[in-house]
Parts: sequence; C-alpha cells; structure tokens
Amino acid sequence: MPQGTLFGQDVRGFIINVDGASRGNPGPAAAGWVIRDADGQVIIEEGLHIGDDTNNRAEYLALIFALEDALMLKAEAVLVRSDSELLVKQIKGEYRVKNAGLKGFFARVKRLEGAFKLFRVEHIRREANGEADRAANEALDEVKRSAARKPPSGQSDYSQ
Repeated sequence: MPQGTLFGQDVRGFIINVDGASRGNPGPAAAGWVIRDADGQVIIEEGLHIGDDTNNRAEYLALIFALEDALMLKAEAVLVRSDSELLVKQIKGEYRVKNAGLKGFFARVKRLEGAFKLFRVEHIRREANGEADRAANEALDEVKRSAARKPPSGQSDYSQ
C-alpha cells in the first residue's frame, strides 16, 4: 500500500506529475498525468486527447483528471508536481486567475483539493516532468495516427 515517510505512516498518499500539451496553442491538445505511490511505483500513467484547446487549459485538465484518479484510489494526501509555473502559482494563490477560460477549472481544482487531508503543489523543471509530458504527447500522436487511418469523408469503411 502507498504509505511512507513522505506523507506519514498512516496516510495514503500519492505523488502526481501533470502536464498539458497543445500543438498550435490553441490547437490539438492533450493532458498527461502520472500517479506514483509514496514508494515511487507508478500506479497510473495516462494521456488523454482533449480536442483543440490551449496549453494552459490542458495543464488544468491534466491536474483535474489526476486528482479525480487519486480520489478513486482513496488518496488522503497528494503532492502535485507540474512544470507550469502559471498553474502552480495560481493554485497556491500567488497569481490571480484572470483568464475566463481557466476560472471554472481553477474552481474545480479547489473543490478537489478540499477532498484531501494534505494537498501540496510544487513547480519542477520541465526536464523532471518527462513521463507526464510523454503521456500527453503520446495521446496527441495517437490521435494524429487515428486521423490518418480514417476512411474518406462519406464512407463508413475502406470497402469502397
């Protein structure tokens, strides 16, 4: 079970890395997240295409999806790591959320934050966030490959 000195012996805690990706900003976008137990074992590594969107919105969605997964894992404590300075500083209250497109996501994160006994978020260098970055970019690459395999418009399959 995910326990250890990072969160205390009696606390079920997870370390979460999140990243968003947008090719074009706005453009095709994806969220990526990795959840590890307190011993460093990967529990969830996921990437999800979110349609055309901005990088900042993709960062927020990665955090929301990761926090929802952590709650499904019955987490009591989370340490969130992100290479998005904007995301981290907004969640910590150091920056205001001015962008209307982020306000709803921010509110959702704050509601999710309240579900944990311990919630901490920290900024990390991009190089230290490779797994979450890879998960987001692989989701974008898969969509691109899938789009290349779709039948021509108006056809339901490749038989014609």
